[in-house]
Amino acid sequence: MSCLLIWFFTQSCNNIKFSEDGSKPVIALQPFGNINTDYVDSVAASLTKMYQSKVIILETKALPASSFVNIKSPRYRADILIRLLKTQKPDSVDFILGLTNKDISTTKRDAFGNIKKPESRYKDWGVFGLGYRPGVACVISTFRLNHSSKKLFISRLQKVALHEIGHNYGLPHCKTQFCVMQDAVETIKTIDKVNPQLCMKCTKKIGLSAE
Repeated sequence: MSCLLIWFFTQSCNNIKFSEDGSKPVIALQPFGNINTDYVDSVAASLTKMYQSKVIILETKALPASSFVNIKSPRYRADILIRLLKTQKPDSVDFILGLTNKDISTTKRDAFGNIKKPESRYKDWGVFGLGYRPGVACVISTFRLNHSSKKLFISRLQKVALHEIGHNYGLPHCKTQFCVMQDAVETIKTIDKVNPQLCMKCTKKIGLSAE
């Protein structure tokens, strides 16, 4: 598969998180369906700035039929998409992030691994995005982020992408005010309030250094 390699330059080489061989981390973006390319580019720019990485934008694919469900409404299972993305990740890539404009969902569980109550609500729970900690793949959707203000919409999309990749890096939800790793606690208002960046504590956890 051919792909478009997009290089975004950071302000300071001293802030780059290098792997053992001295190279920058690489994040691949996998667009699904007819998602706007401008949205994909905005996510690429935000990931590059925050995680000081190289970004690869792969050729657009159709959403796999195996991830489709219609339990409460037509959706695509985020957990299934993540499993598929993991198998499709190029060896040269550290993380892969899927982007779609379709609604995505997962099963929300409690601390003991049981489906949260009421089960009818949480068995197929619509989400902004999903990423496992740690992991190599995550997925986000524009479906629940839409707003009449394009600026606010793009801000939401970028923050969700930063958050899910943060989980892939191994970061848990953060209690620091305004950190992008804060738990959304089932409301878009949290995303609107946080900053599009990691707090100092989370920054240090993954080996990045603040300017």
